[in-house]
Amino acid sequence: MLVRVMAAIFLLSLPGWAVTLEVVNLHQPLSLHGTDGVGETLGLDDPVQAAVMSRPYAVTGAMPEDLVKAIAAPHRIATNGDGYEVKDANLLNLCRVALGAEMKGSRLLVRLDVSKFTLQEDLDLTARQVLTLSIIAIERTLRDYFRDAEDVSLGVSIGIRGTTEGNAGLTNLARRFRIGDAADEGTEADG
Repeated sequence: MLVRVMAAIFLLSLPGWAVTLEVVNLHQPLSLHGTDGVGETLGLDDPVQAAVMSRPYAVTGAMPEDLVKAIAAPHRIATNGDGYEVKDANLLNLCRVALGAEMKGSRLLVRLDVSKFTLQEDLDLTARQVLTLSIIAIERTLRDYFRDAEDVSLGVSIGIRGTTEGNAGLTNLARRFRIGDAADEGTEADG
């Protein structure tokens, strides 16, 4: 009897030990300020001093929710030179944009909360540019993660929350897309 109890305790504790840690290609919206680098054009003639860049990242937790949340992880750009001491180049953190993600059925709901949005003086960007780069990072991360997956059909809705009367136009950045299907579902997401 004691052996059965000990075996049951051992077997019940196994899922707690089975933590998956996976190295992924994580795309993040990064500020290039303080460098001579130019980044994305965002469809305009003048590039901004920010870009969506990727790096290897070890992620654990629920997929794809925690994968998306990892996009907001701090990113210190490594350097071989003196004088570049930026502790975090991630625009989500620099501008205080909260990133949340949760599964609802077969749809991944991603929310960018701009209620605490702050644009630092040295960032020559607009709120629209910061959010656009963040949305690009989310889509690139998800498409990269699922690129070789077969039989995947994941609907993704990216919405903007926390707007005020002065920045309500940011909600039109919301979008929907599907991973696993060639066709886009549209361009608006549930707020």
